[in-house]
Amino acid sequence: MGAKTLSSRAIIGGFYKRLEQGAANWPFQVGMMFQSDQASETYNWLGQSPAMREWVGGRLAKALRENGITISNKDYEATLRIEKKDITRDKTGQVMARVNELADRANSHWASLLSTLIINAESTVCYDGQFFFDTDHTEGDNTTNQSNDLSIDISALPVTNHGSTTAPSVGEMQQVVLQMVQQILGFKDDQNEPMNENARNFMVMVPTALWNVAHSALSMPMIDNGESNVLTNLGGYKIVPVANPRLTWTDKVSMYRTDGNVKPFILQSEEDVIMKAKGDGSEFEFDHKAHEYGISASRNVGYGYWQHACLAQMT
Repeated sequence: MGAKTLSSRAIIGGFYKRLEQGAANWPFQVGMMFQSDQASETYNWLGQSPAMREWVGGRLAKALRENGITISNKDYEATLRIEKKDITRDKTGQVMARVNELADRANSHWASLLSTLIINAESTVCYDGQFFFDTDHTEGDNTTNQSNDLSIDISALPVTNHGSTTAPSVGEMQQVVLQMVQQILGFKDDQNEPMNENARNFMVMVPTALWNVAHSALSMPMIDNGESNVLTNLGGYKIVPVANPRLTWTDKVSMYRTDGNVKPFILQSEEDVIMKAKGDGSEFEFDHKAHEYGISASRNVGYGYWQHACLAQMT
């Protein structure tokens, strides 16, 4: 007996099974998911809740601020055509391999959208009217410029070994990471109160060319000429490295706070990934001796709190 022909129902079922198993991880660590039911959504970033004050006289109510951003949903699709003869002749699982790849593409779509947002963050405005990564953010009553866009001269760092901006030493990467953590911890909110004093968990995102040195800087107990690596024992702070092959940087790294109630980015979904098919018994199969399996989603991404993110360019 020959191999059993793969049905359209089995193909669709296999797609959804793979989709559930392989959801991309890092976008959901740095992005807040919001469900949408219309063409666009407006997010009013309303500042922080009031800080405690001495009760003098009556209560002093703090109104919400109105500045925000609007994110419009966009439609996305991908369609796979499979010849009917390839389905009936497939004995090695190649059809389902392609379907699984389609599911993997769908799962990586959030990473694709966010990576584009991150790459363009030095030239695209966020809710305060400044570029997301910028040197002169201000916030409400706090009119002091705050920078989450650092330029670090690695040749001046207090380390034993020095590299280059595109191939820094482990010691230099360690110092860059420490400066980004320090910068995020120092941000003040719209009432000039510490914004991230409770921050403990961070993600360092690097292009693949910097993955090795970033991983070493965050995990090796000793660096350079036997010097102790303070990043491996920060007393409750956790910093996780993530390699992002979509980044086009060669001399930059970025950091994001991952344990805040509000995240650096917004993930907006109007319609989750769905699959529709022109499969068994369809007119398309009759006319073309082929099947088509199409996926679609309606979604978009946007900038959240710049105060939970920092970019460092090594100079």
